[in-house]
Amino acid sequence: MGNTYIPLSLKVAKIINENPDRSLRTYDLTFINKKDRDNFKFLPGQFCEFSILGKGESPFGIASSPTESGILKFTVNRTGSVTDEIHNLQEGDIVGIRGPLGNWYPVDKFKGEDVVIIGGGFAFTTLRSLLVYMLASREDYGNITVIYGARNPDLFIYKEELKEWDKREDLTLHLTVDKPVKGWDKLCGFVPTITKELSPDPNSWVVVCGPPVMIKFTLPVLKEIGFADEKIYTSLERKMKCGIGKCGRCGIGSKYICIDGPVFSYEQLKTNPEAF
Repeated sequence: MGNTYIPLSLKVAKIINENPDRSLRTYDLTFINKKDRDNFKFLPGQFCEFSILGKGESPFGIASSPTESGILKFTVNRTGSVTDEIHNLQEGDIVGIRGPLGNWYPVDKFKGEDVVIIGGGFAFTTLRSLLVYMLASREDYGNITVIYGARNPDLFIYKEELKEWDKREDLTLHLTVDKPVKGWDKLCGFVPTITKELSPDPNSWVVVCGPPVMIKFTLPVLKEIGFADEKIYTSLERKMKCGIGKCGRCGIGSKYICIDGPVFSYEQLKTNPEAF
């Protein structure tokens, strides 16, 4: 990684509307400079600062996998001034990226082991990165189970990929919505409740990423099932601004989410009530 203060230039290659009201969009970005592309190395769980010249920047988890050569994928929820500007982008526009930043999921620890991925809503971004990464070297991992929930079917992201993952025999995918919806034939219930009902093997490693309230209520369920503190990982992508520990906005206790995380084990967080 070069100077973390200077954004790299990338081009918007593809824009995908993830839901009917277009408040969720996925951007596939390609590097303009070949040297930047070759030097950009990351692992699932890391994030970048996505910037538009003269408008500002915001941090987003990298949704693409390191195994997807040449592109960076980000899914952006329209919530404020910077995300408004990002949603005004067109294919072919030039944007800035600072990163990769932060730490990553412990993929080396996962090798040879079963892995459970638990996600909620549009926070499935870095979980997609992790899943695609493991599927690219499927023989390196044991059973892979995914529990993914959303308020309603429209709010799932990567819908076409979900269909493909659901067909795979080497992956178990559980999709759930909060309440029954006409035409929905899969699970219904909040993610913590569904996790308790499915009761995944506590000898697995587990990664949880979603809205803070989802994480807050899912972690005790995992403990009740029998997961050890050190085998539970989560990503706290909240209140980050600068991405490099200078502004202080993402402080939790003695740690900064952007430089000490955003990935933490439950063992690291269990004594810190500020985490959620």
